[in-house]
Amino acid sequence: MIMENETEPLESAIGERVRMLRTARGQTLDDLASASGVSRAMISRIERGEASPTAQLLARLCTALDLTLSAFFAFSGESGDPLSRREAQVLWRDPETGYQRRAVSPPNTASRVDVVEVEFPAGARIAYPPETAKAGMTQHVWLFSGLLRLTVAGMAHDLRPGDCLYMSITEGHVFENPGDMPARYAVVLDRGR
Repeated sequence: MIMENETEPLESAIGERVRMLRTARGQTLDDLASASGVSRAMISRIERGEASPTAQLLARLCTALDLTLSAFFAFSGESGDPLSRREAQVLWRDPETGYQRRAVSPPNTASRVDVVEVEFPAGARIAYPPETAKAGMTQHVWLFSGLLRLTVAGMAHDLRPGDCLYMSITEGHVFENPGDMPARYAVVLDRGR
Protein backbone atom coordinates (compact mmCIF):
# COMPACT_ATOMS: atom_id res chain seq x y z
CA MET A 1 0.00 0.00 0.00
CA ILE A 2 1.31 3.45 -0.92
CA MET A 3 -0.27 6.45 0.74
CA GLU A 4 -0.27 9.91 -0.81
CA ASN A 5 2.20 11.35 1.73
CA GLU A 6 4.66 8.47 1.58
CA THR A 7 6.79 9.80 -1.29
CA GLU A 8 10.12 8.40 -0.11
CA PRO A 9 8.95 4.77 0.03
CA LEU A 10 7.40 5.13 -3.43
CA GLU A 11 10.59 6.69 -4.85
CA SER A 12 12.58 3.79 -3.42
CA ALA A 13 10.05 1.27 -4.77
CA ILE A 14 10.18 2.90 -8.21
CA GLY A 15 13.97 2.78 -8.19
CA GLU A 16 14.02 -0.86 -7.09
CA ARG A 17 11.44 -1.70 -9.76
CA VAL A 18 13.49 -0.05 -12.53
CA ARG A 19 16.65 -1.86 -11.39
CA MET A 20 14.87 -5.22 -11.10
CA LEU A 21 13.24 -4.92 -14.53
CA ARG A 22 16.48 -3.73 -16.14
CA THR A 23 18.56 -6.55 -14.69
CA ALA A 24 15.89 -9.17 -15.46
CA ARG A 25 16.18 -8.12 -19.11
CA GLY A 26 19.98 -8.37 -18.92
CA GLN A 27 20.38 -4.64 -19.59
CA THR A 28 23.17 -2.48 -18.26
CA LEU A 29 22.56 1.12 -17.28
CA ASP A 30 24.08 2.09 -20.63
CA ASP A 31 21.72 -0.28 -22.49
CA LEU A 32 18.64 1.23 -20.82
CA ALA A 33 19.95 4.75 -21.33
CA SER A 34 20.44 4.07 -25.04
CA ALA A 35 17.02 2.43 -25.45
CA SER A 36 15.11 5.10 -23.52
CA GLY A 37 16.98 8.30 -24.30
CA VAL A 38 17.30 8.92 -20.54
CA SER A 39 20.81 9.61 -19.29
CA ARG A 40 22.72 6.88 -17.48
CA ALA A 41 23.25 9.25 -14.55
CA MET A 42 19.52 9.94 -14.20
CA ILE A 43 18.63 6.24 -14.36
CA SER A 44 21.25 5.56 -11.69
CA ARG A 45 19.79 8.31 -9.46
CA ILE A 46 16.29 6.89 -9.93
CA GLU A 47 17.44 3.37 -9.11
CA ARG A 48 19.07 4.63 -5.89
CA GLY A 49 15.87 6.47 -4.93
CA GLU A 50 17.61 9.85 -5.15
CA ALA A 51 15.38 11.21 -7.93
CA SER A 52 11.71 10.87 -8.73
CA PRO A 53 11.10 10.51 -12.48
CA THR A 54 8.70 12.81 -14.28
CA ALA A 55 5.74 11.33 -16.17
CA GLN A 56 7.51 11.77 -19.51
CA LEU A 57 10.74 10.23 -18.26
CA LEU A 58 8.96 7.29 -16.64
CA ALA A 59 6.99 6.67 -19.86
CA ARG A 60 10.26 6.55 -21.82
CA LEU A 61 11.77 4.08 -19.34
CA CYS A 62 8.64 1.91 -19.46
CA THR A 63 8.74 1.80 -23.25
CA ALA A 64 12.39 0.75 -23.18
CA LEU A 65 11.46 -1.94 -20.64
CA ASP A 66 8.50 -3.04 -22.82
CA LEU A 67 5.89 -2.16 -20.18
CA THR A 68 2.88 0.06 -19.73
CA LEU A 69 2.83 2.49 -16.80
CA SER A 70 0.08 0.35 -15.25
CA ALA A 71 2.20 -2.79 -15.50
CA PHE A 72 5.16 -0.87 -14.08
CA PHE A 73 3.17 0.13 -11.00
CA ALA A 74 1.97 -3.47 -10.40
CA PHE A 75 4.83 -4.08 -7.98
CA SER A 76 3.73 -7.55 -6.86
CA GLY A 77 4.47 -10.50 -9.14
CA GLU A 78 1.83 -12.68 -7.43
CA SER A 79 -1.54 -13.51 -8.95
CA GLY A 80 -3.87 -10.63 -8.33
CA ASP A 81 -6.85 -10.32 -6.05
CA PRO A 82 -9.82 -9.36 -8.24
CA LEU A 83 -10.73 -6.60 -5.75
CA SER A 84 -8.65 -3.43 -5.62
CA ARG A 85 -9.38 -1.42 -2.47
CA ARG A 86 -8.73 2.33 -2.70
CA GLU A 87 -6.35 2.32 0.27
CA ALA A 88 -4.17 -0.31 -1.45
CA GLN A 89 -4.04 1.41 -4.85
CA VAL A 90 -0.72 2.92 -5.87
CA LEU A 91 -0.82 6.71 -6.10
CA TRP A 92 2.05 8.41 -7.91
CA ARG A 93 2.65 12.13 -8.31
CA ASP A 94 4.73 13.60 -11.14
CA PRO A 95 7.31 15.84 -9.44
CA GLU A 96 7.37 18.23 -12.40
CA THR A 97 3.66 18.96 -12.98
CA GLY A 98 1.94 17.66 -9.84
CA TYR A 99 -0.10 15.25 -12.00
CA GLN A 100 -1.44 12.43 -9.81
CA ARG A 101 -2.02 8.93 -11.15
CA ARG A 102 -3.87 6.27 -9.15
CA ALA A 103 -3.73 2.67 -10.43
CA VAL A 104 -7.35 1.63 -9.88
CA SER A 105 -7.36 -1.79 -11.59
CA PRO A 106 -6.46 -4.84 -9.54
CA PRO A 107 -2.83 -5.59 -10.43
CA ASN A 108 -1.63 -8.89 -11.87
CA THR A 109 -4.95 -10.15 -13.18
CA ALA A 110 -5.53 -11.73 -16.59
CA SER A 111 -7.31 -8.58 -17.82
CA ARG A 112 -5.70 -6.70 -20.68
CA VAL A 113 -7.50 -3.53 -19.51
CA ASP A 114 -6.08 -1.07 -16.98
CA VAL A 115 -8.13 1.65 -15.30
CA VAL A 116 -6.33 4.73 -14.00
CA GLU A 117 -7.71 7.74 -12.13
CA VAL A 118 -5.94 11.04 -12.81
CA GLU A 119 -5.97 14.47 -11.23
CA PHE A 120 -4.31 16.92 -13.60
CA PRO A 121 -3.45 20.39 -12.21
CA ALA A 122 -4.61 23.62 -13.82
CA GLY A 123 -2.14 24.77 -16.48
CA ALA A 124 -0.31 21.42 -16.58
CA ARG A 125 0.94 19.97 -19.86
CA ILE A 126 2.54 16.59 -20.60
CA ALA A 127 3.60 15.50 -24.09
CA TYR A 128 4.14 11.83 -24.88
CA PRO A 129 6.13 11.23 -28.06
CA PRO A 130 5.26 8.28 -30.33
CA GLU A 131 8.10 6.14 -29.01
CA THR A 132 6.41 5.91 -25.60
CA ALA A 133 3.53 3.85 -26.97
CA LYS A 134 3.29 0.17 -27.80
CA ALA A 135 1.66 -0.90 -31.07
CA GLY A 136 -1.94 -2.03 -30.73
CA MET A 137 -2.59 -0.19 -27.48
CA THR A 138 -5.65 2.05 -27.24
CA GLN A 139 -7.22 4.11 -24.52
CA HIS A 140 -10.39 5.94 -23.59
CA VAL A 141 -10.01 9.20 -21.68
CA TRP A 142 -13.22 10.02 -19.77
CA LEU A 143 -13.36 13.48 -18.19
CA PHE A 144 -15.25 13.83 -14.87
CA SER A 145 -14.54 17.47 -13.97
CA GLY A 146 -12.55 20.46 -15.21
CA LEU A 147 -11.29 20.92 -18.75
CA LEU A 148 -8.87 18.84 -20.76
CA ARG A 149 -7.30 19.36 -24.18
CA LEU A 150 -5.90 16.26 -25.83
CA THR A 151 -3.87 16.57 -28.99
CA VAL A 152 -3.54 13.32 -30.90
CA ALA A 153 -1.66 13.14 -34.20
CA GLY A 154 -1.78 16.94 -34.45
CA MET A 155 -5.56 17.18 -33.90
CA ALA A 156 -6.73 18.98 -30.74
CA HIS A 157 -9.81 17.75 -28.85
CA ASP A 158 -11.30 19.95 -26.10
CA LEU A 159 -13.08 17.76 -23.56
CA ARG A 160 -15.74 18.92 -21.10
CA PRO A 161 -17.09 16.91 -18.15
CA GLY A 162 -18.75 13.72 -19.37
CA ASP A 163 -16.86 13.64 -22.69
CA CYS A 164 -14.84 10.56 -23.60
CA LEU A 165 -12.11 10.37 -26.26
CA TYR A 166 -10.93 7.08 -27.77
CA MET A 167 -7.46 7.03 -29.24
CA SER A 168 -4.61 4.84 -30.33
CA ILE A 169 -1.55 5.61 -28.29
CA THR A 170 0.88 4.60 -30.98
CA GLU A 171 0.94 8.24 -32.07
CA GLY A 172 2.29 11.09 -30.01
CA HIS A 173 -0.23 12.80 -27.80
CA VAL A 174 -0.36 15.81 -25.49
CA PHE A 175 -2.45 16.27 -22.35
CA GLU A 176 -3.14 19.90 -21.36
CA ASN A 177 -5.36 21.47 -18.73
CA PRO A 178 -6.33 24.92 -20.07
CA GLY A 179 -8.67 25.55 -17.13
CA ASP A 180 -8.19 27.20 -13.76
CA MET A 181 -9.06 24.11 -11.71
CA PRO A 182 -7.75 20.54 -11.69
CA ALA A 183 -9.12 18.15 -14.29
CA ARG A 184 -10.23 14.75 -12.99
CA TYR A 185 -10.51 11.90 -15.46
CA ALA A 186 -10.19 8.18 -15.98
CA VAL A 187 -7.98 6.46 -18.50
CA VAL A 188 -9.15 3.03 -19.61
CA LEU A 189 -6.16 1.47 -21.33
CA ASP A 190 -6.44 -1.62 -23.51
CA ARG A 191 -2.99 -3.19 -23.79
CA GLY A 192 -4.04 -5.15 -26.88
CA ARG A 193 -2.98 -8.71 -27.51
